[in-house]
Amino acid sequence: MPNIKSAEKRVRKSLKQQDRNKAARSRMRTAIKTLRQNVASGDGEAAREMLPKAVSIIDGTARKGIIHRNAAARTNSRLTKAVNALES
Repeated sequence: MPNIKSAEKRVRKSLKQQDRNKAARSRMRTAIKTLRQNVASGDGEAAREMLPKAVSIIDGTARKGIIHRNAAARTNSRLTKAVNALES
């Protein structure tokens, strides 16, 4: 346990930030999972509707520094590729 007042505040701040990051990461993972389920079930309409929302959530998570921007780009690319494969 920290003994210095500023260190105590830092602990409080880091715990709050940890909760925010966890919530954002969970929201992103849920969006990805939902989109992948739509693709797996062959529901192209729902997948096309969900794709922009999922990409937006992923990009926002990367913008906040929760995931690396290249990881976000890779995930977006794979999801887009999967949705486009449904159409052909």
